[in-house]
Amino acid sequence: EHKNLAPATMDKEYDFIVLGTGLKECILSGLLSTNGYSVLHMDKNGYYGGESASLNLNDLFKKFEGKDKAPESLKLGSSRDYCVDLCPKLLMADGDLVKILLSTKVTRYLEFKSVAGSFVYKDGSGVHKVPASGGDAWRSKLLGMMEKYRFKTFLDFVWSFEQKNQKTWPNKMDCSKVPMSKVYEYYKLGENIQEFVGHAVCLYLDESYKSKPAIETILKAKLYAHSVARYGNSPYIYPVWGLGGLPEGFSRLCAVHGGIYMLNKPIKQLHYNEGKIVGVESVDEEGKNATAKAKMGVLADPTYFINEKGEAGKELKQTGQVARWICIMDHPIPNTNDSDSCQIILPSTQLKRDSDIYISCVSYKHNVCAKGHYVVLISAKVRSTDEAGAKAELKTAYALLGKTKKEFFSVNPTYKSVTEDSGRLFITKSYDATTHWQTTCQEVMEMYKRMTGKDVDLSIDPSKLGEDE
Repeated sequence: EHKNLAPATMDKEYDFIVLGTGLKECILSGLLSTNGYSVLHMDKNGYYGGESASLNLNDLFKKFEGKDKAPESLKLGSSRDYCVDLCPKLLMADGDLVKILLSTKVTRYLEFKSVAGSFVYKDGSGVHKVPASGGDAWRSKLLGMMEKYRFKTFLDFVWSFEQKNQKTWPNKMDCSKVPMSKVYEYYKLGENIQEFVGHAVCLYLDESYKSKPAIETILKAKLYAHSVARYGNSPYIYPVWGLGGLPEGFSRLCAVHGGIYMLNKPIKQLHYNEGKIVGVESVDEEGKNATAKAKMGVLADPTYFINEKGEAGKELKQTGQVARWICIMDHPIPNTNDSDSCQIILPSTQLKRDSDIYISCVSYKHNVCAKGHYVVLISAKVRSTDEAGAKAELKTAYALLGKTKKEFFSVNPTYKSVTEDSGRLFITKSYDATTHWQTTCQEVMEMYKRMTGKDVDLSIDPSKLGEDE
């Protein structure tokens, strides 16, 4: 019952035009096209992924060092064995992204493998597994004797909690009304436990959640525990061959639903009528200027509003900058039980910083690098705009890695949109420093609602991942 693939024409009208094939744009165009909207999806580049592309080894050297290919003296193996994600993000096994992937059926194009470990950093004692079960708690060196008992009691409460069943409420407190700080107080959980629950389990970016209704935090902790229970060691999964398969999977999905994808399309200008965006001018197959009309709106990534000099247009506001330090190694990160893949969160409170530092590690076991190799990324929001200053801010994280074989470093400004939705131009935010999907996924769902007025359907059961369609 698939619609016939119409010849790709520029000068037609579509419900939505999407500019850029980054992860967010691809998920949104997939959601739009599977829900019956017509989509034209264009990218000014000749490859998928934009700022969140996956690169082979030669492409990495080209991007960061301007070299044509990787020097053989480094003995990093074959270039094509590498699929290095510029913005790696691990998926929570029971999280919203998995539900979106399942509901759009894009999972038929992807294969996932569990991530081996989830860790948190503590000043003075280094890296610890994030405890997510009673057994973990008893074995953990992160917790003192009394803390182990209190944390286990809290975990039991999280597992059994149901908002509809008052018997599961802590001390008869309505968690949709009381702040999380009161629940912590009731279970006598000190700063130490609050810190890893907040940052490494619930993945909050700061402490403001403690004054908000507790239900939000309890459900996040429950999601983490359920996700760990699904695969055993960590709550995270990652696609074999890296995240590059997502934009490609979504482009195939979009095409099946009659959507059109075009690469190598420079954007000449955006057309407006009475303050609303109505079309995008680019070039057609013969290289002549042509305009595609947008009935309901245009979605774009921020790079479409930054000129050659790197100056942002009036549509954007800079929100800071993110440093990313890609390290290729021939050994796992020390003190992670030889994990072939993991995430380590260094809470801001441990480092006296304004924000957390994230480390992600994937390896040849996920087919993203040559045999025996590991690709590690350290990422964080930084104050410095220069390399030396930014590296100094990340030194605690870098010291955890041990010896590296090759490093690539970048500091990039991050932007958010300042446009009004009434103008129908929707611009995604720059990718943040997190190495998990929670913030990105939230943005995708909010954006879908702003564009269509409808909620994303998340009623699907995430345990269906891996079942044959």
